Amino acid sequence: MSSSVASVVGGRLSIVATPIGNLADLSDRARQVLAAADLVAAEDTRHSSRLLQHLGLSKPLLALHDHNERDRVGRILSALAEGQQVALISDAGTPLISDPGYILVREARKAGFPVSPIPGPCALVAALSAAGLPTDRFLFAGFLPAKRAGRRSALAELREQTATLVFYESPHRILDLMQDLVDEFGDDRECVLGRELTKTFETFYTGTVKEVLAELEADPHGSRGEFVVMVRGNDVVAGSSLDLDADKLLKLLVAEMPVKKAAKIVAEVSGIGKNELYQRALQLKGD
Repeated sequence: MSSSVASVVGGRLSIVATPIGNLADLSDRARQVLAAADLVAAEDTRHSSRLLQHLGLSKPLLALHDHNERDRVGRILSALAEGQQVALISDAGTPLISDPGYILVREARKAGFPVSPIPGPCALVAALSAAGLPTDRFLFAGFLPAKRAGRRSALAELREQTATLVFYESPHRILDLMQDLVDEFGDDRECVLGRELTKTFETFYTGTVKEVLAELEADPHGSRGEFVVMVRGNDVVAGSSLDLDADKLLKLLVAEMPVKKAAKIVAEVSGIGKNELYQRALQLKGD
């Protein structure tokens, strides 16, 4: 069924962005859509009921979160089929951005119901806009694995990315994440961390990952609130034109020092594996 047909005989699902801290950021359009909604699907109904009360609205609320989304899709599709207007909101910001809703949106579209975004606050976009890091390309990785081994593995895979990296993190893991960034990315990778965005105690920490970690540890409020962590991409890419000079550098060094030492030095500046460079150095030494 096409969405044009469904829009005549059924309802509409609206994906409504809500404030990430400052209630004044709610758009007029979001207010209108929530006021017109027959049903509001919310990540935490207790939290969302306070927002609706602030707006002077009383609406039927349906809990929709990571643990029950699949079970609730049928209920919402039935409401849409009856011609009801359904609004999806998360606890804060734009739904589906590290929040539930993907399954619902996919199934609503598959069933032919129109799905409309109601744009508004989004923590990652807000943080990037004020960070002073390159934004022509960025990679949003959301929340990394909670356990250190999984988190370190994920960071290792992202180490060579040239795009600005963006993460969300909770207060009880922020120091662990920053330490893992130091260990995996080195001391001097540029980093900006936004805390409590749009709220009274909004704070940005800037510097290298090591400096930002030190700032957080020194700040008595550094482990409170919600965090957006932004890290500048890698300026040196393995496999890039820089690697073309590695052979020339290796040739110069093997003429002045032992092969093993030459390979180690070039590995450190180029990112190429030491074993590969060692074998190449032996060839050059033979030549």
